Amino acid sequence: MTDETLKRFLVLYLIPAQVIEEWRKTDPETRQAAEEKMRAEWIDWTRDHAKMILSTDAGGKTIRVSSSGVSATRNDITLVSFIEAESHEAAAQAFEHHPHLQIPQSSIEVMYVRQM
Repeated sequence: MTDETLKRFLVLYLIPAQVIEEWRKTDPETRQAAEEKMRAEWIDWTRDHAKMILSTDAGGKTIRVSSSGVSATRNDITLVSFIEAESHEAAAQAFEHHPHLQIPQSSIEVMYVRQM
């Protein structure tokens, strides 16, 4: 059950596809150590912000639907979360030091979600 005073937000975790492709070329031992460090920091961040997180899920294969038809596409979205916070500013500030931002050229977008 959600607190009616809280607002809902969609959080997009973005990494350019070319950054991910380059990272996959990194020496496996170096990559594993860096990924384990970030995973531990991510777990800590999530624990510290657990009250605001409704869900977090990984993005997958993307299909674009437009008036021209249906086609496979790529975007920079790697994860999505739904969170609750008192304000848009409070929601965004919670992500200022998120471990995801250690990834070169990464970003996090926080979008207010309102009922239609």
